[in-house]
Order: sequence, then C-alpha cells, then structure tokens
Amino acid sequence: MKVPLLDLKAQYASIKPEVDAAIADVLESQHFILGPKVDQCEKAIAAYSQCSHAVGVSSGSDALLVCLMAENIGPGDEVITTPYTFFATAGAIARLGATPVFVDIDPVTYNLDVSQIASKITGKTRAIIPVHLYGQMAEMDAIMQTAEKHGLVVIEDAAQAIGAEYKGRRAGSVGHYGCFSFFPSKNLGAAGDGGMVVTNDAERAEKVRVLRGHGSKPKYYHKFVGGNFRLDAIQAAIVSAKLPHLDEWTAARQRNAKSYDQLLEKAGLSVGLPAVVASRHIFNQYVIRVSGRNELQAHLQKNGVGTEVYYPVPMHLQECFAYLGHGVGSFPESERAAKETLALPIHPELTEAQARFVVDCIREFLAAPALAGTRSNVATE
Repeated sequence: MKVPLLDLKAQYASIKPEVDAAIADVLESQHFILGPKVDQCEKAIAAYSQCSHAVGVSSGSDALLVCLMAENIGPGDEVITTPYTFFATAGAIARLGATPVFVDIDPVTYNLDVSQIASKITGKTRAIIPVHLYGQMAEMDAIMQTAEKHGLVVIEDAAQAIGAEYKGRRAGSVGHYGCFSFFPSKNLGAAGDGGMVVTNDAERAEKVRVLRGHGSKPKYYHKFVGGNFRLDAIQAAIVSAKLPHLDEWTAARQRNAKSYDQLLEKAGLSVGLPAVVASRHIFNQYVIRVSGRNELQAHLQKNGVGTEVYYPVPMHLQECFAYLGHGVGSFPESERAAKETLALPIHPELTEAQARFVVDCIREFLAAPALAGTRSNVATE
C-alpha cells in the first residue's frame, strides 16, 4: 500500500472547480501583483486569525524578515529563538546582521522552554521569536509577560500553525506580529510561495505594508529601504478559495491524530506520541519519537510510507552558525529531538486503512528479532 506523506492531488481534486475559478478570475483581470484579490485574502486571514490587520507577503520566510525590518533590528541586536526549527527563523535574524540567541526546547511540546528565556536576555536583546512547531502554540502567556517586563517585541513564527489556539486565542494574535506561510505543504497552502503578516497594531501593519514594496509610499518615494515582498494575486486567490475548507481539514487531521494515538497505544509500541497541551493543535505534522529513527524511516519508505524528519540538524549545529560558538551538547533537548523524531502522514485525505498500515509497518519494524533490545528506549517525558 502506498501512503504518501502529503496528498495535494487529492486535495485539489476535491475543490478543483473553486480553485480553477479563482485562478481564472485573476487571469481575466490581468491584475497579478497585489490588488483586490490580495486585499480580499488579507481581510479573510485577519478575521480568521482574530487580528485587526493582515499584510500579504511573498513567503513565510519574508514575513519573518519584514517584521524584524519593521522593528529596525540589525547589527548589535540579539533576538531570542529556538534552535529546533526550520532555517528561516534563525536565518532572518542573521540576514539582518543581528545575532540569534538560542533557547532549548521543552521535550514534550518541542516549543521554546519558557523557563530558560529570562536567563538569555541581555541589554542587546530586542525581540523573541517563538515557533509554534508542528501546529501547536508555544506558552504565549509566559513569553508575553517576559517580553513586557523587558520591553521586547514578540514575533510569532506561526508558519505551521494557522488556526491553532492557546487559551482560546488564535496563532498570530497574541504577539506583536504573527507570521504565516502558504507553502504548498502547509495546512493552508498556495500553489507556490506566499505568506502573511498579521498584527493588532495599525502602525506596525502600515510599516510592513510599505516595506513589502521597497519602502515606497507614495510610489517612487522611499522613506525606508524595504524589499520586494509582495504577495501574488494568483496565490492570494488560491488561498482565499481554500480558506473556507480549512476548519474541515483541521478536524480531519485531528481525527487522524487521534486514530494514530489509539492504534499505537493499542499495539503497545515503544513510541513517543505527540502531546497536546494547547487548546487547539492543528497537526501540521504528526511527530513520533523512537530510537533507531533512521532505520524506521528506511523501513517505512521500503513499504511505501512517506515520512519526513523535522529537523535533522538543529540551528546551533549548522555550519553557517558556527561563529556563534555552540557545539554538541549546547542544547541537548533539541539535539535529542533531531535524532528521535519522525513525522508520519497526517493529511486530511489519509484513510483509516492507510493509518492502520502505517502502524502495522512500525510494529513489524519494532518486532524484528535483530532489533530486540535496541529500539525500546524512547524518551516520552
């Protein structure tokens, strides 16, 4: 049986008339950069995210970058974030000449360990970028309290978490900025790159809006040096067409996650399951922990099951960040997660039969005589 990690073809087939019509409208209008389709998408995402303002940008990576630019963060500044994330989080900080300051993760949620943040704050600290990893929000109350105490800006990296909630508040609505990605593999994906910045601060929204167009307002008059961070109208139209289906897809992901939990627990397998501690986990990924992760991944691939490792090398061990002076052991929980975690197929189109097959393959792997005693020690705390 083939079980793809993601099935975008099946998703497209289910909403093809709506997506095709949205694209056709843009082609008929011949208005491809910003314009009414982007305005419409911004209003819809702002409302969905419980925010007053939304600014469409070219990608989730550029969303992070433009928020830092809006705060004039650069050389000599420090920004606290996690080493266990996609590269864009730390890369945006370094790209502006600022210094990424890493805080290790909580081994249960994989998000920032908020108890360690205060110890990393110095006179150079300007901002905190918590990452809502895998679709579950970080402990935002503690983060915001720390930020307020020290006068810091909070930029939520919610690339994997649109619609996730923490104590009833939506991802992106708690910090000073929220950043979304519409990369095709996300829960709400475009047909290419795209992103969105959300905020409840009108002045911040306006500055991001100006910066995304080379800092120009009015046209050809530049108060700031910005960049080309504009969201394409076609991508905005596709996102708008998909948005009404997002809650339905999220519910399917949650059902699939519950099914995995029950199947894996019933099988009595030595596998660490995802912990749900937020009020709404949207399961952009369903990530298990297991020793012998690489061998298990190879076994699943051999049997036609798609998987992914998010992420095999923490940021502090990336070659480009060697100048920060970290080494193996600097952030042990991030390093352990990088060695033990594996994402299983969790997309809305996953069938119960496919989920059972995935669990049967994991059971087969863990039961292999050659692996006895070597695959049972899994940290689940």
